[in-house]
Amino acid sequence: MYDGSAGLWEDEETRIFYENLRDLKAFLPKILYKDDGKDGEDDDGTNSVADEKIDMQELEMKVEEFEELGDDIGDEEFSEREIEEDEDDTSSGETLCSSTGHALEAVIQRLPTCVNKDLIDEVATEFMQTCNTKGNRKRLCHALFGVPRIRLDLLPMYARLVATLDPCAPDLAPELMQQLKGEFRFRVRKKDQINVESKIKTVRFIGELTKFHMFPKGEALHCLKMLLEDFTHHNIEMACNLLEVCGRFLYRSPDSHIRTKNLLELMMRKKAVQNLDSRQLTLIENAFFYCNPPERQKVAQKERPPMQEYIRKLLYKDLSKTTTEKVLRQIRKLPWNEPQVALYVIKCLIRVWNIKYNSVHCAANLLAGLAQYNEDVGLYVVDGVLEEIRLGMETNLQKMNQRRVSCVKFLGELYNYRLVESRVIFSTLYSFITFGNNQEGIVSVLDPPEHLFRIRLMCTLLDTCGQYFDHGSYKKKLDCFLVYFQCYILKKRADPIWNEGHPFPRDVDYMIADTLESLRPKLTTFASLEQAVESLDKLNKEHQEQIEKATPIEQDTHIPEHDSTPFPICGMPYSKVVTGSPATSLSNSPCQSPMLREEDEHSETGESEGEDEEEDEGRGTPGVENDKEITEVDINDVDMNKVKVLSPPKQEQTVEDKAFLAAFDKLMLDDIQNRREENPKVPSLDVAVPMHLKGQRARHNSLTEESENLNFVVMLKKGNKQQFKDLQIPLSSGLAANIRDRQMAEQQEQEEVKRLVLDYNQRQEEEIYNEMLAQQRQAGSEQSSRSHHRFNKRRPPEGNDTSLVFANLTRRR
Repeated sequence: MYDGSAGLWEDEETRIFYENLRDLKAFLPKILYKDDGKDGEDDDGTNSVADEKIDMQELEMKVEEFEELGDDIGDEEFSEREIEEDEDDTSSGETLCSSTGHALEAVIQRLPTCVNKDLIDEVATEFMQTCNTKGNRKRLCHALFGVPRIRLDLLPMYARLVATLDPCAPDLAPELMQQLKGEFRFRVRKKDQINVESKIKTVRFIGELTKFHMFPKGEALHCLKMLLEDFTHHNIEMACNLLEVCGRFLYRSPDSHIRTKNLLELMMRKKAVQNLDSRQLTLIENAFFYCNPPERQKVAQKERPPMQEYIRKLLYKDLSKTTTEKVLRQIRKLPWNEPQVALYVIKCLIRVWNIKYNSVHCAANLLAGLAQYNEDVGLYVVDGVLEEIRLGMETNLQKMNQRRVSCVKFLGELYNYRLVESRVIFSTLYSFITFGNNQEGIVSVLDPPEHLFRIRLMCTLLDTCGQYFDHGSYKKKLDCFLVYFQCYILKKRADPIWNEGHPFPRDVDYMIADTLESLRPKLTTFASLEQAVESLDKLNKEHQEQIEKATPIEQDTHIPEHDSTPFPICGMPYSKVVTGSPATSLSNSPCQSPMLREEDEHSETGESEGEDEEEDEGRGTPGVENDKEITEVDINDVDMNKVKVLSPPKQEQTVEDKAFLAAFDKLMLDDIQNRREENPKVPSLDVAVPMHLKGQRARHNSLTEESENLNFVVMLKKGNKQQFKDLQIPLSSGLAANIRDRQMAEQQEQEEVKRLVLDYNQRQEEEIYNEMLAQQRQAGSEQSSRSHHRFNKRRPPEGNDTSLVFANLTRRR
């Protein structure tokens, strides 16, 4: 039961379209509509009130009388006669206002292009300004009535045009209404089963005019009643279309609610007793539930504390590319000392699928800034994201696909912001290939042949962070994975489920091609599964030889027979990939853990950029990594109980290793003994210059000049005690030669500065003395005395006191 709480319209935009009309009288000259003003005012004052207050029973009686008269005349002849009269009026109108004919034609030609309310309002304004005459209004009415039957999208716009022009042209709406009523009666009484599009166009036009109050509600309901009386064939479609357009408006209007409700109940009763097909049943049910939606229990929104609501608002609504810094500042201001708040922030960051997909990189940027102040948050979030990815592979539910894509995208962004290592990325990539595919001849429930979503996950992760694996060992590791990746795809494609009738999805092919094109533009893909298997076997053999050369592995371990023949991928058993057996181990392959940035490449891999430039990006099979470093074996299997982890073999010590260890032990023993003999002293902040070196400076210089070696003094500090040792370096070495040249250059520079200072001092004394003599001759005795007294204050000290000059120079040095 409708309680009247809901409004007439579905949303605010619909209400504005049907209720907020342009007031043409407000900005048009009165001369454009003064002839029709009285009629318009009378129509607005009487028709609208009469339409709202008329009694339904009286209206039905009048309509029935009109129908009886219509039976004698004949609907078809009536409509034809009406059209002929309109044509006569139109022709006479054209002769009277031929000057406005071209303007009207332009307006009529613009009507089919009016697809929004702004355009149709402009047409209404143009019509009132250029061609508002009686004949032109009749021609406009015929143009509106003759809307193409396939252009149902124009009906709301035409109805808005009629409603906008009604205050200034009140005769337009009644004339159009009479034409639509005559057309409706003609279609209903003819009872033919053709031209259903025209019938639907007529009833929908009536429904649109009803919502603009241009067609009386009682008349619209009577049309619906006529259709329900003969509720068969095309009348069913006409009734359903009428209800879909204005049924909810009539049902929610107080003055027509009761009658609309009765008609809807009558329609449902007829549906129950008649034998209708499924299409007609669906039409009737959709129309009924559109008018009277079933009562649904409102979804109770979960109540959260204000702090949690604020956190969700920051992360799920406010976070964007331009607000990342602001959100980070607000997140840092939260009370992190409260465990509940900290855990809830971590929980919200892990559930990255609640964030807009285009803002996932903003969440990674936010976490990178937050991890600088709280490292535990970054660790917890990364662990949570990896757990979500693992859970998605274990459950393999279709409803979690978008969640899985968001998590994989987030993991790639975390790598871009240096929150995870490449080892995590490659481990995740290989888990997409190996997880659940460990039994030979058994179709995996977790990764069936027709399930291609893991390919999408791998492409998403590679598109996010794969662009950085283009140099050094990173490139080799990615090339190695691409071989496995192509084998996985070809293995899926070779399944019998894909045939001519059910081909491999084209969108997946395009996605794979785009990913490989962005990562390796010159990569030659494998044409068949056999070619991929051959390349993979060759790669595994090269890696195995490299491992055996680096470390001899004992062959004393044995895996049970039921676990030793897992499901092969591209011709290679998964046990060689997953369990870390001697055959092949992915963790011992080139696909290990590089860091992302170029500046870290030299510190981790020790490879030069020259080697990177020599590598060919277009090769189908990657080369073998040059370094011999063997790292720990990663275990990524479904059933951990079926995996036997092999401990790394012990390496035998060589003669050089033993000699090194003996020398190292001796050095450590001497250092310990020296520390025991030392007396603890309070450490001084500044290192004092040894005084005994100053006295030995001349002696050391003379010895250095006579000997062929250059003596250096090395200061050592053991604990709190400083020790000085002499270090003799031959003059033939580059270090000693450079130091000797630098000392000679400094000495020459010192001599030159000394000479310049002395010359300048001598010239200054001569100038001052000559000036004093000249002034004494010219001035009198009193003035001469004053001048002599003044120049005495500015006179420099007698003699060439070079020690003061070089003292300042030495102090500055």
